[in-house]
Amino acid sequence: MAQSLTCTCVVAGGGPAGMMAGYLLARAGVDVVVLEKHSDFLRDFRGDTIHPSTMEVLAELGLLERFLALPHQAVKYVEGEFGDERVRVADFTHLPTRCKFIALMPQWDFLDFLAREAKRFARFRLMMGAEATELLREDERAVGVAVTTPTGSLAIRADLVIGADGRHSRLRDAAGLAVEDLGAPMDVLWFRLARREGEHHAALGRFAAGQALVMLDRGDYWQCALIIRKGTAAAVKAEGLAAFRARIAKLARRASVDEIQSLDDVKLLTVAVDRLREWCRSGLLFIGDAAHAMSPIGGVGINLAIQDAVAAANILAGPLRRRAVTLADLRDVQKRRMFPTRATQALQVMIQNRVIDPMLRSGTTPKVPAAVQLAQRWPLLQRIPARVIGMGFRPEHVRTSEAR
Repeated sequence: MAQSLTCTCVVAGGGPAGMMAGYLLARAGVDVVVLEKHSDFLRDFRGDTIHPSTMEVLAELGLLERFLALPHQAVKYVEGEFGDERVRVADFTHLPTRCKFIALMPQWDFLDFLAREAKRFARFRLMMGAEATELLREDERAVGVAVTTPTGSLAIRADLVIGADGRHSRLRDAAGLAVEDLGAPMDVLWFRLARREGEHHAALGRFAAGQALVMLDRGDYWQCALIIRKGTAAAVKAEGLAAFRARIAKLARRASVDEIQSLDDVKLLTVAVDRLREWCRSGLLFIGDAAHAMSPIGGVGINLAIQDAVAAANILAGPLRRRAVTLADLRDVQKRRMFPTRATQALQVMIQNRVIDPMLRSGTTPKVPAAVQLAQRWPLLQRIPARVIGMGFRPEHVRTSEAR
């Protein structure tokens, strides 16, 4: 017989959305269990961008100073190269935030940080190596989850299940919720390059005929993303290691990239842009990538996930403390977060259709987009994409108090 556990809220998924939701609810006095299916957070090639609006949340929680003490790189500008022409796309230095930059930090460091801080609260429990596989239901209401762990199966009963288990959410499938696919013309191949003396980039994207290379500063190495046409990853790899090295060396403007020792070092991210039409059922709410998968454009997926978690805690902490959360409360979370989700995805789809897709289909070096050209003449315009990327369409603020 499976063991059983009871709590007020169980969060499936220990990514940014799940960890922040667990932290905030436990801080507000809600008994929370967060489930992370892996035994640690050490998975490479995840989003490593912490945006200014997320750092505002950390400041409101009194965590910013400790967060900034962790190793990170501060990106104040985003630049790109179209052929030989280098342009500045976004300037974060004028944002109305405490931190006027994007912090680049390995996601596992960020999640470890949240976990350490959350463990200060008696009502917070993190279970590693524990995967929520099925919903427990009574009539039409979710009342918990079935969990697999290294030591056996477990049933966790809760007033609320929060699904934060990513874009391939098992709980979303179990709930039978409809996903609206907005489409994406690209996929991404992730890999690392060693940093060489004299290399200085600002989250640089290099756009060439039929492909683009993004290089993110990770201190002693570059985390790189090769943007390719959707469905062509197998063909790119089939060309062989030598051809892939030559492709990357040309884009990175190096004589060689011999540190790529095997194509096994190159990981595929299948890009999807989608969202749930309904984020909730009675006793069940989805947030983050489980509710809306974002394009990697702007690196805003983590920011949206964190904002979802803050909004959910703001709206649900009181009802959860009273053990009286309703479907109307859950719908209020979706209502609050649907506009920024739709607006962000609409902007990403527009960029995909007007910039990325034509570039990937073209056999010639793309020209600098007209809007970016205009921003070179009037740098004030560079603040607009910075605000959209750095803060989002509806930044959330912590409205809950720490329980005593």
